[in-house]
Amino acid sequence: MAMDDLQIEILLADVFQPVEPPEPFSDRLRGTFSVIRDAAAEDLAGWADELTESELESLKEPRNWVRPVVAVAAGGAATGVLALVELRRRSRRRRSKIEGLLRGARSRSGL
Repeated sequence: MAMDDLQIEILLADVFQPVEPPEPFSDRLRGTFSVIRDAAAEDLAGWADELTESELESLKEPRNWVRPVVAVAAGGAATGVLALVELRRRSRRRRSKIEGLLRGARSRSGL
C-alpha cells in the first residue's frame, strides 16, 4: 500500500466518523427523562398509599389498572432511555481515548 493510499484512508476514516450530539443536548435529555421517571414513581407511590379497601377490591377489574400501568410504563421507559444515554456517553469517552492513543502512535511512526 502506497503512502498516498494510507493517507487517503486516514482522511476518509476521519471524515466518516459519526457525528455526536452536543453535550448540553444529552444533559437536557437526561434531565427530562429523570423528571419523567421521578414523577412516575411519585405518582405510583402516591396512588398506592391512597387506596382504600374498596379501591383495592376494585383493582380486580382490569379497567382500573390504567393509572398504575401508565406510571410503570412511563417510569420504565424513562429509566431505559437514561441507561442508554449513559452507556452512549461512556462509550464515546472510551472511543475518544482510544482514538487519541492511535493518533499519538501514528504521529510517532510518521504516518
